[in-house]
Amino acid sequence: GARPIDQHLQGLAAMGADIEVREGYVHASAARLCGSRISFDMPTVGGTENLLMAAALADGETVLENAAREPEIVALAELLQRMGVPIEGAGTSTIRIEGQDALSGAEVRVIPDRIEAGTWLIAAAATGGEVRVTSCRPDHIEVLLEKLIQAGCQIDVDETRIELSAPERLQPCDIRTAPFPGFPTDLQAQWMSLMAVADGATEIIETIFENRFMHVPELMRMGAQIRVTGNVAVVRGPNRLSGAPVMATDLRASAGLVIAALAASGTTEILRIYHLERGYERLDAKLRALGADVELFVRDATVAHVNAAQAAEDRRTT
Repeated sequence: GARPIDQHLQGLAAMGADIEVREGYVHASAARLCGSRISFDMPTVGGTENLLMAAALADGETVLENAAREPEIVALAELLQRMGVPIEGAGTSTIRIEGQDALSGAEVRVIPDRIEAGTWLIAAAATGGEVRVTSCRPDHIEVLLEKLIQAGCQIDVDETRIELSAPERLQPCDIRTAPFPGFPTDLQAQWMSLMAVADGATEIIETIFENRFMHVPELMRMGAQIRVTGNVAVVRGPNRLSGAPVMATDLRASAGLVIAALAASGTTEILRIYHLERGYERLDAKLRALGADVELFVRDATVAHVNAAQAAEDRRTT
């Protein structure tokens, strides 16, 4: 879907940046940014992060209102705090930042990927299996855990571990994507694959991105019964999914197709897995460790070489 940067630019302009858009490129300059009170039109993760960093070296205090509350915002704020920036309210809708003349070095441990953790849990649920996810943060995906329990899964957690056991029959469970702490849009495609094998009808409402149902036709190739009206998809299960050639359209859609393939009979070929590799490290190796039959291969190396040669020629003639 669309990824507008208007909230970024409006915030930077409010802090004193001179911004001009010419022929689709943003030209920005400022001797030094000044602290300001900025109210976002809607919570934006990237916008909050961008202005949080800008405010760290701005002159004076900056207040971000209607800010995003995702765990990644909190993690960034903690890093900036360790670098010497006083920050209050990270993880709430109002963040106060006292700009500094310079930052110091700091050491930080990157937080676990909550979307990858959620993907593993949904995959185990869809295949009727069990999984233990370690080195994770259950408090970052509480809404997903609640939905999995409603679907019939047994879940046991501690501070850094989640264990899931799938039921014999999955129950349908509606979701509505929303900014944190709501259900993540980045788990919507995976949840749709899960509900395709659940026993009943499920309503999935996408409120974040206007074009994030592109995986629906691919799931339907595999036998899923899905009807889309606007931003609402109704999935009717249980479906006997079967392998088919499908195409990944984005990062999370590709994860959803992998989950559907694991739950399907026969062989599924998923094209354009570069989407998948952008967000999941060694997914094929981890799946094989869990017993899945997964193989990565280059379908046509000749075409890849020809395309690479053409790209080089294009660069020479530009």
